[in-house]
Amino acid sequence: MNPKVLVVAAIALLASLSVRIEPSNAQSPHTHQHSFSDAQQWSKYFDDPKRDEWQKPHETILALGLAPNSVVADIGSGTGYFSVRLAHFVSKGHVYGVDTEADMVKYLADRIKRDGLSNVTSLAGTPDDPQLPAKVDLLLMVDVFHHISNRDQYFKKLKHYLKPGGRLALIDFTETSPMGPPPAERVSAARVKSELMQVGYELAMEHTFLPNQFFLIFKTANQSGR
Repeated sequence: MNPKVLVVAAIALLASLSVRIEPSNAQSPHTHQHSFSDAQQWSKYFDDPKRDEWQKPHETILALGLAPNSVVADIGSGTGYFSVRLAHFVSKGHVYGVDTEADMVKYLADRIKRDGLSNVTSLAGTPDDPQLPAKVDLLLMVDVFHHISNRDQYFKKLKHYLKPGGRLALIDFTETSPMGPPPAERVSAARVKSELMQVGYELAMEHTFLPNQFFLIFKTANQSGR
């Protein structure tokens, strides 16, 4: 999850939110050189209410079937779009918002303090390890999968952060979505399923209500799941 690479999806997201940027520019090689160091500026786009129309955050979180005392890790949390929403659903649990960009980690920490969210922690992860301090009931990754290098090793490692019966939820842009990274950067839902199966996961649920993204929930192959 190299921060310089993550910007491709972010720039494409700006186009979907009616920001003055041409879609062709959003898919140009030079976008790899942008940085997420100015989290305050990026928050205007990541947290734009227009995103709710297609991201459907409330419906998405409901579909995760979380108990009030669940512990959740939002990997690639950015400015906290999902982390702060999850906090209200797991009022007796905890949310770890994890990002590799230092300014995003600080931004979310400030947002947590400002909003008085005592059950959210902002954490700095590394590209090959989220560095979670505890095991969780759910690992959530939104628009992150296609950025990960050495995915087999990464997802093998993630299994060690899951509690017994824990799940992994992956949401990412489909191959035909009008927004998202360049087509060559996208990974199909079928490929995601295949890759995860090869490293010890099995599909537990597939949701199809998101217009631009696939939504897959996995459990480890040796667990009965929930």
